[in-house]
Amino acid sequence: MLDDNQLKGMIKNARDGFEKRNFTQSAELTLILKDIDVKKGFSINEVVNLPNKTTKTSSICVFASGDMGMRARKAEVDRIIEPEELDRLGTNKKDARKVVKAYDFFLADTSLMSNVGRSLGQFMGPKGKMPSPLAYGAPIENIADRFRGSVRARAKNQLNISAKIGDEKMQDEQLAGNALAVISAIEKKLPQGDKNIHNAIIKFTMSKPSKASALAQKQK
Repeated sequence: MLDDNQLKGMIKNARDGFEKRNFTQSAELTLILKDIDVKKGFSINEVVNLPNKTTKTSSICVFASGDMGMRARKAEVDRIIEPEELDRLGTNKKDARKVVKAYDFFLADTSLMSNVGRSLGQFMGPKGKMPSPLAYGAPIENIADRFRGSVRARAKNQLNISAKIGDEKMQDEQLAGNALAVISAIEKKLPQGDKNIHNAIIKFTMSKPSKASALAQKQK
């Protein structure tokens, strides 16, 4: 696995010649995989909790009503969808797609899971965004905080997997720590661990990609 120093070097290279823009540029890690037969239904859909908080946290939508809906509001999630609206979304594909696209993570009262599946499953499933169930009395505030500081690393029938690790306002050490967390989580899901990782790339939205192999050649 790449170590902390190598990742910081990659991040530094990505910043070289970095042009400031009128928006905050995201930092993304991409892992190029090898020796995996994607024809056998290979897929990864991993939620990784990052050790260093990003400037822009992940967005959360909760399907709930009543007491759970009130506690979700107290937890200041980005949106709460009650049963009536959920049923309406089931009859409006355009709005349903917009909701699924708009939020990073979804949570749902266990009593509404089947409703969510019927109304939005056809749009959530292909994107790996089916909601995590919330049991009665679940600590919604703690759960929401964990998801706000998490990212999704997903790959389906392909040999590359990407995840956001932060943005340009974060220190290189923080970005490297987040990258390590993602790499570690993905390695555990690969058939041969780090042996299945061919290369790693880190880039900011408008920067040139910084490859691990390129860094190794530069250090020689």
